[in-house]
Amino acid sequence: MLLYPANPKILIQTINPDSYLSGVTSPLKPTFTSMMQDFNPATFQSFKIENLQPCNPADGDIMKTLAILSRKGGTGKTTLAVHLSVAAEQAGHTTALIDLDPQASAIGWSDRREVETPFVVTAPASRLPEVLSCAKEGGATLAILDTAPHTETAALDAAGAAEMALIPCKPALIDLQAITSTINVIRLANVPARIVFNAVPSRGDRVNQAREAIKVFDVPCAPCAVGHRMAFVDSYNAGLTAQEFDPTGKASQEIQDLYAYLSSEMGV
Repeated sequence: MLLYPANPKILIQTINPDSYLSGVTSPLKPTFTSMMQDFNPATFQSFKIENLQPCNPADGDIMKTLAILSRKGGTGKTTLAVHLSVAAEQAGHTTALIDLDPQASAIGWSDRREVETPFVVTAPASRLPEVLSCAKEGGATLAILDTAPHTETAALDAAGAAEMALIPCKPALIDLQAITSTINVIRLANVPARIVFNAVPSRGDRVNQAREAIKVFDVPCAPCAVGHRMAFVDSYNAGLTAQEFDPTGKASQEIQDLYAYLSSEMGV
């Protein structure tokens, strides 16, 4: 489902929520369908969710939000976002994956899936509070934010809306040098964060060296790491995740370990 697609032609093709969302069984469908009712393709560039009614979830409803942040591109944010979303669904959560990146890679992955969960929606960062509120009203128990690189304001909006930020980083000098700007964002937002090393080579001692290097930031690092594995590429291309594509493989186990660590840290 596209709330703010980068291509106006996509908006025209998906403007009818009844046809686009036919067959969707997620409990979040009715809430997000209402956000598409009054779209006018002619006014695409000036679209605002001004008519969205405030959501008032019942007292006691709990939804936690994890923002996946990196000011550097190519760190694997979307790969981790889709995999953790499926891991959360498999653990019993109703998950909303919110794609804040104009490239809409998570939406593209969702379009290739044959199952309707996790529920994926795209929106501009400026409308994140409304989207999160509606996800909560729709019954989501966990929201995962897939963010864009390079945009400090959007990253700050995502970090400020989350209970925790996950910072993926490759164990390479260029990535370690670039992580400083992301650390500055989470400190400005005053949000707890965890670093996870991603796309780790199968050989060598780079990840241990990288763990030593980031100690200067005083940000906890996940005890587990995610390897550079073709299972992530192949499963993503098929609209799947590693735990669906090869449930007994190393990539699947790495995601399960990371999800278990994050769920413990966040209390979800």
